Amino acid sequence: MKRIVLTGGGTAGHVTPHMSLIPRLIAAGYELHYIGTERGIEHTLISQIPGVTYHVVQSGKLRRYFSLQNFTDPFRVLHGAFTSVRLMRKLKPDVCFSKGGFVSVPVVIGAWLAHVPTVCHESDITPGLANRISAKFVDRVATTFPECAKALGSKAETTGTPLRPQLFVGQRQKGLAMAGFTGEKPVLLMTGGSLGAQSVNQCLRACLPSLLPRMDVLHLCGKGNLAPELEGLAGYCQLEFLGDDMADALAAADIVLSRAGSNTLSELLALAKPMLLVPYPLSASRGDQIRNAESYARQGLAHVLLQESMTPDTLTAAIDNLLAQKDALRATMEAYPLKDGTDAVLRMIEEVQQQRRAR
Repeated sequence: MKRIVLTGGGTAGHVTPHMSLIPRLIAAGYELHYIGTERGIEHTLISQIPGVTYHVVQSGKLRRYFSLQNFTDPFRVLHGAFTSVRLMRKLKPDVCFSKGGFVSVPVVIGAWLAHVPTVCHESDITPGLANRISAKFVDRVATTFPECAKALGSKAETTGTPLRPQLFVGQRQKGLAMAGFTGEKPVLLMTGGSLGAQSVNQCLRACLPSLLPRMDVLHLCGKGNLAPELEGLAGYCQLEFLGDDMADALAAADIVLSRAGSNTLSELLALAKPMLLVPYPLSASRGDQIRNAESYARQGLAHVLLQESMTPDTLTAAIDNLLAQKDALRATMEAYPLKDGTDAVLRMIEEVQQQRRAR
């Protein structure tokens, strides 16, 4: 039986692509091991999946700002690397696959020290710090954006992002029924309403008087962000988040308002959902969402409204413009060659094993 070690964590975006690969890897005869932190989101999402053995390592966070932990976390990374080497030598995997995030750095270094062939995946248009470090120690790099593959050089190839198969089985009527909509009006779905999207949540709610006469609004606003005063408003459904029902909500949506995280963009592109993107501003991020959004806009895959320019009037106008141009956007998205990257990433994983055996 072939054996693979998976790693990645810190945010859901560094974990959910694994959830697309895991069923396919099991079907291909792999024994699966996952290395992550004890308290990270990767433990929550992965440790209970049947067929996956979860292993814990220490890791420090890679910060771009001053913190006293910057003096101690390098030692945690070093400890995690030595733990990973021991795990690699014990497990003797055929290959390692990393999705990035700070936990992946000691694991990738451990795989390199143990001579385990490794593939990493970068979702954003520019590589994050963890993957910039990891790229020096891996055999191949899979990317979502061609711009990122070009920046990372000969090791890199544009594959797209592995997507959950459940994404493609949503039913429009179930989504409409869940929201209490009739389907007579177009449906705007806002997703990505976590703590970082409060400004978009508030602005969208200020737009409701002008939007609701023309469309229904399904608003995923994030945990703790419901507005009780809007409960029962006709044509408006607010939910904190969705799990398995998310595919139905996407199937019901005619247009989508979202932040510009790469995994979300990949899902919306694969489903050909016309999107208006409000990326995180530079003041709240390293600017990757702005560059993601700009790339989609250049390719005719999305409209963009910068948060600095967002007011109830500009957001309403941008949503109306998106609705008017949704058919043209959908046609461009349907013609886009790279959507679900699952097959391409699995092929790359197989290739690095074969290349290593041939040496």
